[in-house]
Amino acid sequence: MPSLSVYETTCYVLFALGGMTLISLIFVTAPYGRYERKNWGPEMNERLGWMLMEIVSPAVFLVFLFKSGSPNTVALILTLMYCGHYAYRALIYPLRMKGTGTKPVATVAMACLFNALNGAVNGWAAGHAAHLDAGWLSAPWLWIGMGVFAGGMALNHWSDHILRNLRGPGETGYKIPYGGPFRYVTAPNYLGEIIEWTGFAIAACTLGAWSFAFFTAANIGPRAFQHHRWYKETFPDYPTDRKALVPFIV
Repeated sequence: MPSLSVYETTCYVLFALGGMTLISLIFVTAPYGRYERKNWGPEMNERLGWMLMEIVSPAVFLVFLFKSGSPNTVALILTLMYCGHYAYRALIYPLRMKGTGTKPVATVAMACLFNALNGAVNGWAAGHAAHLDAGWLSAPWLWIGMGVFAGGMALNHWSDHILRNLRGPGETGYKIPYGGPFRYVTAPNYLGEIIEWTGFAIAACTLGAWSFAFFTAANIGPRAFQHHRWYKETFPDYPTDRKALVPFIV
């Protein structure tokens, strides 16, 4: 099993990767979805790619958690939060996808590497962090974080539901989403995920959880602004009062 120093070093590596990702995505748009390009090497089925890269994280999390012994109640709560998100993201979300797009194999491979590291540090922390004992059940941070996480998950699922139902049977192409959280921002699905992992970090209060929250914001935050710009350039009637990511602010 890794030592505390290996755990901390890996967390700082994830923080650094988040910073580099943020800087790179300011200048380069990740080549999948509406921004798909053919110069990023071999491609694979998008649905399969989502499943492969997302299932890695909970699998590695569980391995590192149970290697630490029998998890206590706090660890099990964090496990339900972490793996509950990925049950949706790795299984339910891909199976509900419409269309048969592709993803660059390189993108899937990089995501698998990050998810393996992230699953390792968070699974290890859930089983080893000294403060995550029975006493943490009475800590306000656990319950506040759980509430924030649940709110973010609800926002994420609600937004995905609206996006999935934009196209009728046999329709292709993109449309402007309306209603619900799309009244206020272009990418409420991304905002929901950022809120989710911020809530998880508050609940766990571990270096690994905060490194994941930071990376999530650094990775999908810029994409929300890219989506916002794309919609405004593509649809002349795009709502002018809609923000990119945070309602009424930006």
